[in-house]
Amino acid sequence: MSGAEGAGFSFTRPERRDQLFGGSGFVLVEPLSGTLTKPFTTALLCELSPGGTVGVHVQQTDTEIIIALAGEAVLYVDDSPHAVGPGRVVGLPLGARLSIDNASPTEPFRYLIVKARP
Repeated sequence: MSGAEGAGFSFTRPERRDQLFGGSGFVLVEPLSGTLTKPFTTALLCELSPGGTVGVHVQQTDTEIIIALAGEAVLYVDDSPHAVGPGRVVGLPLGARLSIDNASPTEPFRYLIVKARP
């Protein structure tokens, strides 16, 4: 059972992305099924491995919100740290730089990404 299942979601066919954007560890990513209407473009269930990181990348075409589901992490938005745990939400405007550090060396960080096109 993946950690996401413990957060009320279950992966069916996640894609494993190693060292995402130059980070460390891996992220399991799965698009959620369903109907999205404008301005929403994507909803992704994600799980960052224990101690893993997602490297710096820029929100080029979509704004985003990240919703923490389980675990603890630090999200850096334009180099400003945001400590997050379950139920916390961080918004990313178009052009923002994001990186993620899983704060736990033993537990995954589970989160949902929702993207919208302005």
